[in-house]
Amino acid sequence: MQIPDEVIDQVTAEEQRELERREREYRGDRPALDVSGRWVILIDDGLATGSSMRAAVAALRLKGPARIVVAVPVAAASTCEAMQTVADEVVCIRTPEPFGAVGLWYDDFSQTTDEEVRELLRQADEAATVSQSH
Repeated sequence: MQIPDEVIDQVTAEEQRELERREREYRGDRPALDVSGRWVILIDDGLATGSSMRAAVAALRLKGPARIVVAVPVAAASTCEAMQTVADEVVCIRTPEPFGAVGLWYDDFSQTTDEEVRELLRQADEAATVSQSH
């Protein structure tokens, strides 16, 4: 079955709006981090198809990091292997067969709320401020 172009365009536009909302919500007035020449570790809860992680690696490459490491606790073996062609290093702790889906490997796979993300970012900012003052 072929998906009509207008449906793909509509979904793409909706996802782009959601990405922009999350960036405003989570970053606030903080500038984007300068990752040029730095090692960057991208972490996810797991990889099924790996499409989101491939997109993240591609976007990050444009920022000029020295090295990109992808780290996940669980992944489909074939996806973990394929990810090695886009990232500089890939760490997949478990690659169970059959894989099924990421959520099958968690007792609690509930989504992280915007409030939880804001709180974690606040804590990270606080920790960075403390370490810079010492």
